[in-house]
Amino acid sequence: MSRTALRICPLCEATCGLTLTVEGTRVTAARGDRDDVFSRGFVCPKGASFGALDADPDRLRTPLVRRDGELREATWEEAFDAVAAGIRPVVERHGPHAAGIVLGNPNVHTVAGALYPPVLVGALGTRSLFTASTVDQMPKHVSSGLLYGDANAIPVPDLDRTDHLLLIGANPLESNGSLCTAPDFPGRLKALRARGGTLTVIDPRRTRTAKLADRHVAIRPGTDALLLAAMTHVLFEEDLVALGALEPHVEGVGELAGVVRDFTPESVAAACDVDAATTRALARELAAAPTAAVYGRIGSCTVPHGTLASWLVDVLNILTGNLDRPGGALFPQAATDRTPRPAGPGRGFALGRWHSRVSGHPEAKGELPLAALAEEIDTATDRGEPVRVLITIAANPVLSAPDGDRLDKALESLDFMVSVDPYLNETSRHAHVVLPPPPPSRSPHHDFAFNTLAVRNQVRYTRPAVPLEPGRMAETEILARLILAATGSHGADPAAVDAMVIEQTLGKAVREPHSPVHGRDPGDLAARLTGVDGPERRLDMMLRLGPYGDGFGARPDGLTLQRLLAHPHGIDLGPLRPRLPQPLKTRSGKVELLPAPIAADLPRLRHAMTERPAGLVLVGRRHLRSNNSWMHNVPALTGGSNRCTLHLHPDDAARLGVRDGRPVRVKGAGGEVTVPAEVTDTVRPGVVSLPHGWGHDRPGTRLTHAAGDPGVNVNQLLDGSLLDPLSGNAVLNGVPITLTPLTDAKL
Repeated sequence: MSRTALRICPLCEATCGLTLTVEGTRVTAARGDRDDVFSRGFVCPKGASFGALDADPDRLRTPLVRRDGELREATWEEAFDAVAAGIRPVVERHGPHAAGIVLGNPNVHTVAGALYPPVLVGALGTRSLFTASTVDQMPKHVSSGLLYGDANAIPVPDLDRTDHLLLIGANPLESNGSLCTAPDFPGRLKALRARGGTLTVIDPRRTRTAKLADRHVAIRPGTDALLLAAMTHVLFEEDLVALGALEPHVEGVGELAGVVRDFTPESVAAACDVDAATTRALARELAAAPTAAVYGRIGSCTVPHGTLASWLVDVLNILTGNLDRPGGALFPQAATDRTPRPAGPGRGFALGRWHSRVSGHPEAKGELPLAALAEEIDTATDRGEPVRVLITIAANPVLSAPDGDRLDKALESLDFMVSVDPYLNETSRHAHVVLPPPPPSRSPHHDFAFNTLAVRNQVRYTRPAVPLEPGRMAETEILARLILAATGSHGADPAAVDAMVIEQTLGKAVREPHSPVHGRDPGDLAARLTGVDGPERRLDMMLRLGPYGDGFGARPDGLTLQRLLAHPHGIDLGPLRPRLPQPLKTRSGKVELLPAPIAADLPRLRHAMTERPAGLVLVGRRHLRSNNSWMHNVPALTGGSNRCTLHLHPDDAARLGVRDGRPVRVKGAGGEVTVPAEVTDTVRPGVVSLPHGWGHDRPGTRLTHAAGDPGVNVNQLLDGSLLDPLSGNAVLNGVPITLTPLTDAKL
């Protein structure tokens, strides 16, 4: 007998509501939830394939423990005994920094991944933290930290009310958006145009998003910051700067005018391959629009000047008066944010509080570059111990970090490794213990991270659609037990982790003058929490302490877990609203338009005006039916346009003797790959494009379908030496490669 259950989709940042059809314990269908307060029935191919991914026969169902060199099935008790025995002696002998932690992208898609890894990092006390952010979005965190004093204060475009949207390095028709949570991003862009608005796309590829645009500018890869700096120059030169209501909250406008004086549209035209008239038109259109927003994403982050490009995106929004106003770019307010503190000066944002052991890379937001992970394991120096034990949670850096071959070898040299992963993939195959979480249908869902980036304030929570099978363990319990095993409390009740967090959080809240529970008894507050387990009690606590919460009775109509459960399709909290100056945590209490680290990096950008690529350069590519390396094992999500091919322009193909569909050898600083060529005019001349997340051809994995059509690992073309210096983000786009046709080779 079938039934239906609601579930928020965890497969990309759009966070669409799903209605699942469940037969017994199996999800047999998934469709969009028409009553969802945020997504209103929208669903993409990934969400529609929820059941196939959920039931993937290659998902691990029991822990694996390495015995006599082989990974073998084990009990949960045996697995956590091995974790404690493998980690604690190394940490006690070599110190906490000898324990590395790698957090993958899926952590922000789960309740467990949001609640427990921060506790693990804090409890271990390690500085050896690596995440997917440094191959993706760290430049935006750093620029936000420098501008606003808070690395997580990221303004998002007000898609539903803007008159003019400029996208740079973003392809939301295929990615569904990123650092901008917006179900049905394609529909929102079409609605923008239908109401008379303008869409401009800056991208070296004529993507599906670019095809929808009023104007497509095919910029040379890696020169985004130069173009944005030239647009900023035009605003000053033509007296188009108009801060409006922002003026009392911004400092450094005059200084900024001076430092962009050299970046004229004419001086950057050759480097960007964008004529000066187009650059001036872009700036004028942005300034003239009734409301406007500039939005940059991964294409403008994963380049040599990623932090400068991310900074300039916000600079343009600020100088045109479009930051923090409806129709511009605003700061979302999530239901689980802490109660907003009063506006005023804060502690600011610091970079480089410590550095990586081998190459001396500065930390950013408490993280070291993922590109440095291999050398932090395999290279000895006199500056501390190498990483000897590694914990990976929902991470596959062998494919997602540069030079996976070197990392592959480095992982083999570890004293101990534990992976929390549902698959035996290219990374987890090296582990001594693999702890598999259950399928997503068997886990609760609330979007802690993505609601802080949502284009509309709302809150939703879904409990597991299907009960846990016997012998399976909830992901929340897996991570709680991992914390205990790794930190010397192996065998303690995993509920103690949640109880500790609740005690600490409430203890801090009652001491904060602006808190709704100031001066109250934290023990009494803890007793009022509801929920079936520790994670739900923590969610209830965060909702109650949040900006819409009941304040444990101080605001009787406010949010609680019980109220949220009574609204299974979610609660709409309204459109984004102006919030300045409250979100600012800079030392001045203002938007600091020209922070010192940014000013110090501008000479490097000036030098880039004279640089030209000698040959072909590489850019990445996203697919609608894929998300990094997650989903290539699901037959319904592979094939069609979701293929690992090298896009190149017909002119380049003719010049090099490349035929469509035939293999070519692509060589970069880190290695080479052989891949079929796909000749297409959707990529500009001088540029080739390979998708990210492929390369499923390494032995020892259990990814049956993915291994049948493995593709190639684009990151193997990179040696990891190219990083954005401010953020430590890997440079993945605009890197030089050489290409050779293999006319006699077979694929």
